[in-house]
Amino acid sequence: MARHPGTDAALEPHHRPWRQVGAPDRRAQRRSATLREADRLGALDQAEHVVHGVGAALQWVGVEWHLSRRQRLDGRGPILFRQTRIGRDGAPFEIFKFRTMVPDAEARKQELAHLNETEGLFKIAADPRITRVGAVLRRTALDELPQLLNVWRGEMSLVGPRPLVVDEDAKIEGLDRSRLHLTPGMTGHWQILGSGRIPLNEMVGIDYLYVANWSLWTDLKILLRTVPYMLARRGM
Repeated sequence: MARHPGTDAALEPHHRPWRQVGAPDRRAQRRSATLREADRLGALDQAEHVVHGVGAALQWVGVEWHLSRRQRLDGRGPILFRQTRIGRDGAPFEIFKFRTMVPDAEARKQELAHLNETEGLFKIAADPRITRVGAVLRRTALDELPQLLNVWRGEMSLVGPRPLVVDEDAKIEGLDRSRLHLTPGMTGHWQILGSGRIPLNEMVGIDYLYVANWSLWTDLKILLRTVPYMLARRGM
């Protein structure tokens, strides 16, 4: 089959009139511009997170400073209260709260045992160990704000089973211990139903059902119900 002169040369890439040697690659330029824009937006997003983090840290310092001044009116003692709790899979961890009781509260626990109002837990509605500032913190549930540090450390989550103290956890046996399969939370069914009014065995049953039927939607509903609970100042 005869070939026309110059046909093969016309098909060669360097002879294509629309792709001249040295011509700028428009698609490469657009990709480069897109990447530069993404980097710029990423830097802005990171800067925004830094600003929010600094703002949150300043608010935290302000809260601690204000509470330290208030707590000095009720006597000396640390701002934060630390206590060993049992976390996921039975691992102990140190929980943080704003101190709401007198410094020797744990030492006085035995002498007040006859006033306990909740089976399996230690709860007294008019606990004489609670300070004036502590009473306000408990009514508004602001005493639990430092637990965000536990969440950041991975020891707690926003929603989950109640983190029990060591002697309370020792009372739970058998299948009820499956409550430890999830990370304990700052709030949960036990909170919005009234943490100071639910006996230990009922609370464990509530936690068991929560673990067995866990879903993200359930956690969202609990978070939404926690807000009006705190505004109603029913925390104990």
